[in-house]
Amino acid sequence: MDNTDKYIGMMLDNRYEILEQVGAGGMAVVYKARCHRLNRLVAVKILREEYAKDDDFRRRFHAESQAVAMLSHPNIVAVYDVNKTREIEYLVMELIDGITLKQYMNRRGVLNWREALHFTTQIVRALDHAHSRGIIHRDIKPHNIMVLRDGSVKVADFGIARFAASQNTLTQEALGSVHYISPEQAKGSHIDARSDIYSVGVVLYEMLTGRLPFEGDSAVSVAIQHINSMPLSPREIVPTIPVGLEEITMKAMAADLSKRYMSANEMYRDLEEFRKNPNIVFNYNLSDYEVSPDSVQEPTKKLPAVETGKHISKPAADSGETRKKELTMTKRKQNQGRSLAMFFAVMAVLLFVGGLVFFLWKVVGPIINPELDSIQVPKLEGQMLEDVLGNEEYTENFVIVPNGEGVYHDSQPGTIIDQKPKAGRKAKKGDTISVTVSKGKKFIVIEGYKNMEWRNAESALKKLGIQIKEIKYETSDEVLKDNVIRTDPPEGSTLLEGESIILYVSLGPAVNTVQMPALVGRTEEAALRAIENAKLSLGKITRVESPSPEGEVIWQSVEAGLEVDEGTVVSLQISLGPPLTPSPSPSQPAQSEDPGGNGNTGGDTVTKEITIKLDQSKETLLVAVKVNGSTVFEKEVDTEQGYIKVPITGKGTVYVEVFFDGQLTYSDPFTLTD
Repeated sequence: MDNTDKYIGMMLDNRYEILEQVGAGGMAVVYKARCHRLNRLVAVKILREEYAKDDDFRRRFHAESQAVAMLSHPNIVAVYDVNKTREIEYLVMELIDGITLKQYMNRRGVLNWREALHFTTQIVRALDHAHSRGIIHRDIKPHNIMVLRDGSVKVADFGIARFAASQNTLTQEALGSVHYISPEQAKGSHIDARSDIYSVGVVLYEMLTGRLPFEGDSAVSVAIQHINSMPLSPREIVPTIPVGLEEITMKAMAADLSKRYMSANEMYRDLEEFRKNPNIVFNYNLSDYEVSPDSVQEPTKKLPAVETGKHISKPAADSGETRKKELTMTKRKQNQGRSLAMFFAVMAVLLFVGGLVFFLWKVVGPIINPELDSIQVPKLEGQMLEDVLGNEEYTENFVIVPNGEGVYHDSQPGTIIDQKPKAGRKAKKGDTISVTVSKGKKFIVIEGYKNMEWRNAESALKKLGIQIKEIKYETSDEVLKDNVIRTDPPEGSTLLEGESIILYVSLGPAVNTVQMPALVGRTEEAALRAIENAKLSLGKITRVESPSPEGEVIWQSVEAGLEVDEGTVVSLQISLGPPLTPSPSPSQPAQSEDPGGNGNTGGDTVTKEITIKLDQSKETLLVAVKVNGSTVFEKEVDTEQGYIKVPITGKGTVYVEVFFDGQLTYSDPFTLTD
């Protein structure tokens, strides 16, 4: 049975049941496991025994792993737990259902540039998140990138490369990683986030061309090429690669750090610009990325081997002289022996005294005076977390632990901006220093606010830290009034916290205006035609008694001559003519002197209509009209029309009475003349 199989069936921390081995690397073995607390499958990475037995390595690995565990991004393999037992140091991670990008490329060969763009964009987003928290991957390669079934990718093994790098040299064993390392890594120089960007450029190069930029028989020969050589441009290998994507690839792989992308976010912006417009040309000069003479290293020189163990003979001397020399040498050796004995005796005394002093200082001293066992807390503020974690001067004396995910700050991402305890304080060796790390300035991606009510959009943007510079109004046939049409900068743009934006808000559809016509004085029919011709809307018509002729418009709701929108509603009042005057004593009608009883004083018989205003508080009325006491009209009418007209026939002056539902309402003399 393999030695690693001893872990299968083991229960770690009374929680993780090891089920089977799923992978192995130079530093660790990966197992599928079940988390019994949350009832889910996870991946458990266990350090190999040679590393797990090294207490210093374990301590540094644990601190680094805790920092990595704070990363949370959809394109990074999540670390759920960091734990250790007496003999085992392990990580609990997300179990990925997929294959490595290397396996994917081996199956597909040269990838379509759109697919390469899709994968690279996700990798860069993952690195931007990690870099903002002071974590550099150090070993970006297709072997550490997982491709899921849905086409998304996840970057794995953050924070592990630091320790692998301290254990390996550029031998054949490192050949898998050396194809992707940056020139500064190959030279053993200080590295930063830009080293990861270089490696991403190599991965993109390989996806686009189906080959690595540099090949060699050994890791050393490949590393030297990264330092001293410039690869063929991608389009020299595959001419169909878009120019813009080639420019991005070569800029990421620039040997000169100053000419490389300064951050993952900067590279992401170019990738997004290219995605939006594949025909874009950035006008990056590829010759700028050639290796400068200052960076070229002299070839390693092999020193000649020193021969040992060989005797060089000389002519023999006279025997007497030889004897004399031998006696002299014997005496000299005796004297040297006595001197050496004296030397060792003195050294023994000194070592004893020194040991006693050390014992008194280290053991007895702290008991008498605890301050003797204290060391001064170093100043970590202003330094990069990555540098601090890699500095044995700090990590041998203290455990450096980031406090949370970091905070947004004007300083460079990964910079320590606060520490507890503060620098200069006294602490014991092995104590923990909690540090707060800058995430850099807060970048905010403008989401889509189209069709959102502008006040809600304003509130959402202010919560993100984006100010509203101006609100501009435009007509729109598509967007409802008071809703957002677009923003400036547009959707998908990236702003720094505190920057401003312009909102374009809809006024609704464009509306034509017309001049309100003069309707007062027109007949009802003429007024209705004028309203229709002006594309206005007719409102309520009210009919009222007035001195104006019957049927004439006496009032309009909108003043004539005003500029109004088409469709504006206009209400009218129409004259019913002069009202009938009620009699103060309708029970005593005037008596006609006409012997015939019709009140006529003579003349010809005349027929005229009288207008009777109806009581509209009721839907129907029984209307009766009497002339000189005789009923000439009786009918139930609908009051909606407002009035009725009744013909009256007679001679001269007649007495008219009007009844509503049997009640006398009007009584008035009425003269019938031609």
